[in-house]
Amino acid sequence: MAWNATGDLLATGSNDKTVKLMRFNSTTCQLEDIAHPLTMHGGTVRDMCFMEDLSNRSNLLISGGSGDNKIYITDCETAMPFQSLTGHTGQILSLYTWGGVMFVSSSQDKTIRFWDMRTRGCVHHISARPMGGTDLVSSAAAAISVDPSGRLLVSGHEDSSCMLYDMKGNRILQTFKPHTADVRTARLSPKAFYLLTGSYDCKLMLTDLQGDLTQPLASVRVAEHADKVIQGRWHPKEFTFISTSADKTATLWALPQT
Repeated sequence: MAWNATGDLLATGSNDKTVKLMRFNSTTCQLEDIAHPLTMHGGTVRDMCFMEDLSNRSNLLISGGSGDNKIYITDCETAMPFQSLTGHTGQILSLYTWGGVMFVSSSQDKTIRFWDMRTRGCVHHISARPMGGTDLVSSAAAAISVDPSGRLLVSGHEDSSCMLYDMKGNRILQTFKPHTADVRTARLSPKAFYLLTGSYDCKLMLTDLQGDLTQPLASVRVAEHADKVIQGRWHPKEFTFISTSADKTATLWALPQT
């Protein structure tokens, strides 16, 4: 699921191959104007994110998943998809947007692609390197995130590793393994001081990014579920986060201020 920046629009994607757009009334805490399901996807919808169309300030929804391996752009005012983006050769696993015109996607094809809505196309793509190796990545990135300045990309991979990528210098800073199983969620804190990752090893880890990002990084376990961790998301202002798990719980965690 995804919220738009102002919190009045919610989108959900499902194994039933559909996307639903809903308006949210923050006064009554009720969903309103539930649209008919969007059926452009040919398989499970794996991820989505909202972006503002800078030309007319309307909301755009970016969604991707399995099926035809395409990324779809939907105009939220009309609830109509108007463009599909091709390039990936495997299902879309994760999407993330920043800066108003850019978004990034990761896929089972083991690539990460950068897209610019001004050109409506892919402007760059990368493949990470595995732990201790020199060949191209051997596992897909199931989770991606970009810091607000658009300088640092982080990705969490199915081989339990994470990658830090310098977007300005187009170079991999390092890969490291904070987990012992698939990394399914990776999110930078609001000021990008910390990286929160969650894994099928049932743990949520916090990695300190304040310092030389080419040197070994300190990671500590900050939470644990009874089953696989599915997602972790920071509060936009507080030093807290929420996590969801295959143990069928959603848990809000508070961290000590540092």
